[in-house]
Amino acid sequence: MKRFLTPSDIGDLRQALNEAAEVKNNPFGYQHLGRNKTVVLIFFNSSLRTRLSTQKAATNLGMNVIVLDINKDGWKLETEFGVVMDGDKPEHIREAVPVIGQYCDIIAVRSFAKFEDKEEDYSERLLNQFIELSGRPVISMESATRHPLQAFADLITIEEYRKKSRPKVVLTWAPHPKALPQAVPNSFVEWMKAADVELTVTHPRGYELAPEFIEEVHVEYNQDKAFKDADFIYAKSWASFSEYGKVLSTDRSWTVDERKMALTNHAKFMHCLPVRRNMVVSDGVIDSPDSIVIQEAANRVVSAQTVLKRMLEALE
Repeated sequence: MKRFLTPSDIGDLRQALNEAAEVKNNPFGYQHLGRNKTVVLIFFNSSLRTRLSTQKAATNLGMNVIVLDINKDGWKLETEFGVVMDGDKPEHIREAVPVIGQYCDIIAVRSFAKFEDKEEDYSERLLNQFIELSGRPVISMESATRHPLQAFADLITIEEYRKKSRPKVVLTWAPHPKALPQAVPNSFVEWMKAADVELTVTHPRGYELAPEFIEEVHVEYNQDKAFKDADFIYAKSWASFSEYGKVLSTDRSWTVDERKMALTNHAKFMHCLPVRRNMVVSDGVIDSPDSIVIQEAANRVVSAQTVLKRMLEALE
């Protein structure tokens, strides 16, 4: 596996889920793969779960781990071509990325959408430059449009808690005071479409996801109707795609609360975290026995370790 961005990169999902279960049951059983191998984790944006889980996953595999926070530890990078570099960016990405590639065997990158230009964000120019220039396998630890390690962990969690072969999974928009990227909902939809689940997406009008992600997905604008008989509720806030990067609503009636969860089939509550309590979800829901957000976060180690294991095996 040369890169990890989408479900197609990992191949057959059933096989990947079986492998994830093996990794979870025996997390230190593959250290021979990572011995004398190095992964560089590059962060253009802040992180808690992604940094800790990916670092632990690599350590479980016996790898050396280098963490680079570009904003604190490195030079500012120029990413445009053909510019006169007479400003505050002393290093060009065309030199920086190949140099990083000389110091490691695998590169993982985290870089959010800037919400300045939809076309630039959705072209994934920065991530693609790492793929093009590094000469190493590249993992997305969240990009402008996708968060595949999170979505894979979400699928692992649903697999562990499902009570029927084809559960009803609902992705619901939730209010938030800030404009958040579409990366998590995009990837969640993409992975659920590839999995054997009944997927419904619910949100106010104006919050439709990009067509390439939401195509052939059932969208329900009535949240109560969407929640009926659901087995899993996945709450997430995101900014508008059509009016790119804008917050069109902070309607608190979309907050996931006990009344709405009572409409479901004793659904499990999921969220990628961090979460704003009593805006995205009520205390009563996230603190209930049906909340599996901590277990979901724990599976971030499993998803990252399964992906790293695949890449290490390809390097042998």
